[in-house]
Amino acid sequence: MSDIDREDASSCDISCVVGRRLFLRDALTAAALLAGVSALGPMRELSAMAPRSTGGVKYSIPVADGVSIDAKNEVILARSNGLVIAFSLSCPHQNTALRALPGTKGFQCPRHKSRYKPDGTFIDGKATRNMDRLLITREGDSVLVDPDTYFQSDEQPDKWITAQIKL
Repeated sequence: MSDIDREDASSCDISCVVGRRLFLRDALTAAALLAGVSALGPMRELSAMAPRSTGGVKYSIPVADGVSIDAKNEVILARSNGLVIAFSLSCPHQNTALRALPGTKGFQCPRHKSRYKPDGTFIDGKATRNMDRLLITREGDSVLVDPDTYFQSDEQPDKWITAQIKL
């Protein structure tokens, strides 16, 4: 330590110690706030998506097997094996938007690679349950899907099974 450093250290009174403590307290508070805000990032992304329609969304019944994704309303509409089923776009593991596999081979989460059958049944990956099905009703040549009413297979198995339209 040089003579100048010793002079500065010896001239530091209680106000230097208090100033350093206040600085450290403020720096730790700021770091904690930034960590909290970054932890909310994924939730903010989900809530920033386009608002859902209230009362349901009407879709034409698909004429052939396949998948349609309505990102605005967070709905997957799938037709397979004489059934039309509406799913939540979010993976039940961590709410990542699901992707349809080519053809009618089902769905996959791009984040953790969970895979699902075309009827939403869980195959493998980090998820622990089937895809969430949405309330769906038939209205003539259309279906009405309520994006705000969903059924989880582990909590409401009877409603999950019946949340489909048979053609």
